[in-house]
Amino acid sequence: MENIRVGVIGVGSMGERHCRVYSGFRNTELVGVADLNAVRGQIVAANYGVHYFEDFERLLAEVDAVSIVTTTPSHFKLALAALERGVHVLVEKPITETLDQAKQLVAIAEQAREVLQVGHIERFNPVFTELKNVVSGMRLIAINVRRLSPFDISNTDVDVIRDLMIHDLDLMSNLVGQDFDNLNAWGRSISTNAIDHAVTSFSFRGGPIVTLTASRVTEQKVRLIEVIAEGAYIEADLLSKSLMIHRRTFPQYVGRNAGKYRQESVIERIHVPMVEPLMLELSHFLECVREKKQSSVPGQDGLYALQLAQTISELIKSSNNLNPSLTLLNSATSEMGATLVEI
Repeated sequence: MENIRVGVIGVGSMGERHCRVYSGFRNTELVGVADLNAVRGQIVAANYGVHYFEDFERLLAEVDAVSIVTTTPSHFKLALAALERGVHVLVEKPITETLDQAKQLVAIAEQAREVLQVGHIERFNPVFTELKNVVSGMRLIAINVRRLSPFDISNTDVDVIRDLMIHDLDLMSNLVGQDFDNLNAWGRSISTNAIDHAVTSFSFRGGPIVTLTASRVTEQKVRLIEVIAEGAYIEADLLSKSLMIHRRTFPQYVGRNAGKYRQESVIERIHVPMVEPLMLELSHFLECVREKKQSSVPGQDGLYALQLAQTISELIKSSNNLNPSLTLLNSATSEMGATLVEI
């Protein structure tokens, strides 16, 4: 089997991880890297024994597939250049800066039958994979997702919705679908001029209420999914790789010497394989390139997540989103006060 020749554009901390994983795969040749920072690019290239390309176009001429791990505003230009050269693309999330750009990339990839995979890495988190298996067939009542991080100036080219929440927008649509009938959103700017803390709630037709919280101003890193289902409460920690199911039971037992006692709940700890999500993500990408098949996280999914993210950002920024709610709240309060007076 011929080696797949791959390159990495953008070798910051995440891009270097792509280099590390690619260099460990069989039947894969890491050809080189490209980065605007020549010093950084040369250091990473030397670490992996590959060539540094000052011009990304020259790298694209030497590879079959490429990871684009750069800032969001550059995604479209780089991915477009790659697809037009017949190079398969894995582009980090969000897929592009604008919806029109994302639509163009999706259309070009589909027409050329090239792989366009979006880096929604949490799809490959073994905890999420097991969670999907656990909730399959359950009646879901509510889902709460918290993705919290300390402030990091390197992630401020987009707001917290495109930076962090977009992961969970993708997970949500993959877990429960896209058929929601109500959406609300709230947010605050704390450390930047963009939205740094956001809360979004969805109501699904015949399904659960989903609440997403994303923050980049907390002092603790949290990646937690809580599922309330009929007969079960499920905790999935994407960081610690733990998955627990809480069930309530009321059997009574009588022991020979211990006497009578009641067991009120059972906790099931689900085995989660200790596999690096990035390794699974890049392995899937290469498999799609090799077998010429569509990715399980295609450009269309990246486009949908971006559409949701943009809608939420606009809701938060729009004063029209807040005023009706405040009016209703004030009206309800006034009526409640009037009723109390009458009583």
